[in-house]
Amino acid sequence: MVSNSASTGRLFEDFNIGEDYRHWPGRTVSETDNTWFTLLTMNTHPLHFDQEYAASTRFGRPLVNSCLTLSIVVGMSVRDMSQGAIANLGFENIELPAPVYNGDTLYAASTVLEKRVSRSDPRQGIVRFRTIGTNQDDIVVLRLVRAVLVPLRDPSVTTDG
Repeated sequence: MVSNSASTGRLFEDFNIGEDYRHWPGRTVSETDNTWFTLLTMNTHPLHFDQEYAASTRFGRPLVNSCLTLSIVVGMSVRDMSQGAIANLGFENIELPAPVYNGDTLYAASTVLEKRVSRSDPRQGIVRFRTIGTNQDDIVVLRLVRAVLVPLRDPSVTTDG
C-alpha cells in the first residue's frame, strides 16, 4: 500500500468532490523574485522591472510578472493537489482579476471539482480542481482550473466516487 504522506502525495481515492484545501504557507514576492523570473523567461516588458516606466502607467509601480504569480500559486498547491500526480493534463480558465505587486504575499486554496477513472488506463484517474490565489488583503489575484492524472490506490475498484 502506498502511503498518503506529504512526500508521496494523494492518490485518486484520496480526493472527494467538493473538498476544500487551504495551501500553506503563503509566499511574499520580492522585487528580486520578479526581476529574475522576468529576465529568465525573456519577458522584456518594462512594466515588470523599470520603476520609472511603471510609475507612468495606471498601476504606478512595477507589476509582478503574471506567469510568476501563476507559478507560485500552482506551486503552493502541489503538496495538497498534485504531489502524487503522474502528469498535469491541462490548465483552464486562467484569470488574473487584480494586479500583484512586489512585496505582496500570495495565498492559495483549491476545491476538487470532479474526478473520474481514466478511459484509456483504468489504473489512473483524472482529478479537476479550481485553485484561487489571493493577496494579503484577501483580494483574488488568480483563478484557474487544473486537471491532473493520478494513480489509483486499488485499480480493481473502478468507481469514480
